Amino acid sequence: MTKRLIRLLPDGPPGAGLERMELDPEDFHSPLPVQHIHLAFEDPALGVTVGTWDTTSMQEAFGPYPGDEFIFVLEGNFAMIDGQGRGTSVEAGQTVILRDGMPLSWMLAGYLKKFFMIVDDPDTPTPQDDSAEGGVIVLDTDMRPDDTDPITRSVSGAKQRERELFTNAAGTMTVGLWDTEAMTTGLYPFPYHEFALVLEGSVTIEGEDGSHETFGPGECFFIPAGTMTRWHVPERLCKYYAAVEPKAGD
Repeated sequence: MTKRLIRLLPDGPPGAGLERMELDPEDFHSPLPVQHIHLAFEDPALGVTVGTWDTTSMQEAFGPYPGDEFIFVLEGNFAMIDGQGRGTSVEAGQTVILRDGMPLSWMLAGYLKKFFMIVDDPDTPTPQDDSAEGGVIVLDTDMRPDDTDPITRSVSGAKQRERELFTNAAGTMTVGLWDTEAMTTGLYPFPYHEFALVLEGSVTIEGEDGSHETFGPGECFFIPAGTMTRWHVPERLCKYYAAVEPKAGD
């Protein structure tokens, strides 16, 4: 398993880009779209996939949604439609959570591109839900922790706050809002898989080999569990995160 910090790139790796997908007409209510994907990370034991995906106009067939998904929309907009035709719209720049097993269908006119993390654990049965209620959770991009959120302290003494926003039915995936004051950590193994979207401030993350990456507002990264990292936050960092605990022995 890859254990390195991954910067998510809208156009995929330089020189490689996104790969065109083979599609099944039975998966669509519309004519076949053109779709591309780049998988930046996979953990088959947990059913975790992370990457970039795009599509032209389409509507998918209805069915249980395949896994819990955390999405940051890069371009375009779409709606998730239930069996009664009721939809939840999502726009570029928004973050959304889709619940496993919900009877939903993607519908969009025009081009769409997203970063995503899907958790579809092969050892966890898909929930059987007749209603799509609560299956689409659009997060407010202006949300920030406040005085109602619990305060903790880092090893360096920085004040930190966290608000949990979602836990999947299997209890394996958590989405939340987290911020910290200025801090510098030691070099430690990261305890879980994490997809992060920076909302405010910046962070420089250093690897075991001395390499480092800096991320600011609107940028996304993924850290596989066990990756050695040192975090430096010069002033403040606020982020959304989607975290998945690794299985024992990973």
